[in-house]
Amino acid sequence: MINLIDYIIIAVIILLFILMIVIFNKFARNRNFVNDELKKRYDLVPNLVDTVKGYAKHESETLEKVVQARNNAMNVPPDDIPGKIAAENLLSQTLRSIFILREAYPDLKANLSFLDLQKKLVAEVQEEN
Repeated sequence: MINLIDYIIIAVIILLFILMIVIFNKFARNRNFVNDELKKRYDLVPNLVDTVKGYAKHESETLEKVVQARNNAMNVPPDDIPGKIAAENLLSQTLRSIFILREAYPDLKANLSFLDLQKKLVAEVQEEN
């Protein structure tokens, strides 16, 4: 016959199982959120590059570095956290170089598409930190 101790043990086991499910779901939600935010960032980069290309045709080396950094960051396996961090840091550095280009091109500084894309990318970087 089952006594009170057995009920308590069963209840603790059930509670631990539920707790494990809740924690796993939270980790999965957080992982999906991070992946979604990174995808948004990666999707914004080509638009930014295209906008800058129109104003800074001779700055192709900078633009190529940004595209390469984006591609590298997208191709890092999700399991490689140190690699992902390094790739994201490199992408952030190369994006800063595009933002520096706007100083050389006053028309670019006033371009609404560029400003909108820049705000979105800066917001993404700030959310990461």
